[in-house]
Amino acid sequence: MGYLGRIITIIGIAMLSCIAWSIYYQEDVVINLGVAAGITISCGILLGWFFPQKASLNFKESFAVVSLGWICASLFGSLPYMLTGYLPSFADAVFETVSGFTTTGASVITDVETIPKGLLFWRSLTQWLGGMGIIALFVAIIAGMGAKGNQLFRAEVPGPITDKVSPRIRDSAKKLWKTYVVLSIILCVLLYVFGMNLFDAFCHTFTTMATGGFSTKNNSVAYYTSPAIQWTLVIFMFIAGVNFSLHFLAYKKRSLKLYLRDREFKVYSSIALVAIFIVFISWATGSGMNIEEKLRGAAFQVVSIMTTTGFATMDYDRWPALGQAILFLLMLVGGCAGSTGGSVKPGRYLIIFQRGLIELKQMVHPKAILPQKFGGKVLGDALVINVLQFFFLYVVLIMIGALVMALMGLDLFSSLTASMACLGNIGPGFGLVGPTLNYGFIADGGKYLLSVLMLVGRLEIYPVLVILMSQFWQE
Repeated sequence: MGYLGRIITIIGIAMLSCIAWSIYYQEDVVINLGVAAGITISCGILLGWFFPQKASLNFKESFAVVSLGWICASLFGSLPYMLTGYLPSFADAVFETVSGFTTTGASVITDVETIPKGLLFWRSLTQWLGGMGIIALFVAIIAGMGAKGNQLFRAEVPGPITDKVSPRIRDSAKKLWKTYVVLSIILCVLLYVFGMNLFDAFCHTFTTMATGGFSTKNNSVAYYTSPAIQWTLVIFMFIAGVNFSLHFLAYKKRSLKLYLRDREFKVYSSIALVAIFIVFISWATGSGMNIEEKLRGAAFQVVSIMTTTGFATMDYDRWPALGQAILFLLMLVGGCAGSTGGSVKPGRYLIIFQRGLIELKQMVHPKAILPQKFGGKVLGDALVINVLQFFFLYVVLIMIGALVMALMGLDLFSSLTASMACLGNIGPGFGLVGPTLNYGFIADGGKYLLSVLMLVGRLEIYPVLVILMSQFWQE
């Protein structure tokens, strides 16, 4: 409980930054935001006071801290929405907050532009905090974590294999966060130079680097017709979908060759380029756009969906069937391991594909010993089974989510893509949850289910499902 108290305190301190924007814009929600921050900080301090941190954590406790930490962050993070009255429904407030922290970008807000700036800033900030990870931030700023920090960090960081940029896990977390902050500053400056006002530049930076997709405009990025802004966002969405350890090491060693040596990055880049090309040629006739507009539109939506950002510059529900099919398949790809992107991830597909080839070769040469390698390391059977099991559970959860959504009245395609979009932390889907619509019409029960899918997807299934097992709580 002591660890949860510190996490809640960090969330409350982050809320204070929203008050400055409300004061600057002379909004009437300053007191409400202050009360929300005060309640959050007070509860966090009290938890830390009455429940001192344990000297050590076992693996079970690490999973519990990570999963419960995200749940607590989502519950307390919903206070600004409820106390300001802009999302008085608990289901709506929790859905919006979970969508923020998990960088999903699904929203229940119909008219974003009527929301106070302070609240919009909090909405974007939740995505930025959740992008690199709440627990990773906790490990980075709290001294003396040691092996406890290692267990917490590994339980949260997405991907089948966790890369360390430093022998000490706290140093790794700090370096990843520094890389994240530096890239965010560069993007914010570029957006401001290319025409966004400072507030919008901050918010879109937060939600781009986190591959979150919340925008301050009803039309999302389509509001900004500047090609420079849209191309800049394409580049940084792509960057955010790459392993941040790779960014740090490439900068440290001053070598771009590290990217070309990384197999997952090569697969990730190849998928993006091929998908952009296919979508581009699907507009061969009748689109009414010039070549640059077609290329920009194809690149933006492909990278946005593939990296699970969810920004939109056009209604892809109206695209040719081939283009829609490509985007649908990209919902199952995601960014690289160690990125801020969600979904399955190219690295897992690489491992699954390799395993398939090995099994075929084993049939031809039954006595051959064929080790499976990834990133220059031999993979143990336990990790390969973990990846295969993850993919199986991922598909099962999509099916369960789609079935429940269909029972609530959504058509089959909308149900399926809503489930995929929330579990993959993508945001918009197709049909009734397409890029020009939102999730506000869904019944409260459906919002709670989709919120759970968002959390399960962000924490990559196991940390959440494990704590739901009765055996987990037995001594």
